[in-house]
Amino acid sequence: MWMTGLSGAGKSTLSTAIAARLAAQRPVELLDGDDVRTFLSAGLTFSRADRDTNVHRIGYVARLLAKHGVLVFVAAISPYAETRAQLRELSTAAGHAFVEVFVHAPLATVIERDVKGLYRRAQAGEIERFTGISDPYEPPASPDVEVRTDRDSRDACEAQITAALAARGLIAAA
Repeated sequence: MWMTGLSGAGKSTLSTAIAARLAAQRPVELLDGDDVRTFLSAGLTFSRADRDTNVHRIGYVARLLAKHGVLVFVAAISPYAETRAQLRELSTAAGHAFVEVFVHAPLATVIERDVKGLYRRAQAGEIERFTGISDPYEPPASPDVEVRTDRDSRDACEAQITAALAARGLIAAA
């Protein structure tokens, strides 16, 4: 499950909740973009090349886990459509499902939420190359699942995602 969206859209919140609930059914791991950047990609910048390197590292770890039957949730901005398409190809070639989930909250909504104060800092010019402000975010043209965290409840968004998992035979139907 590749959860993509702007910072503050709800990727980590949804992934954490669903992964915790599914852990009783099968092995599940969550690869959170912030954690991966801290532990596996320290030293990378926010240039396009380094962002792509970070995302490919996450994808590599996800494929390793999937090879051993683990259902992997990735919660990472992963701003570039081309990079996400490459990850889909690599996963498919390895025989793993790749379910792209667009965790959609408009820029105005995530700026209003600004849980970490990052948008305020980016708008003040304190953070360079911030996705959605001074660096692009390319929303998926046709995601496998799109949840709207700006208008739908967390429960409704979780239900959409778990329904997609069940439809693909990745979890037991509810």
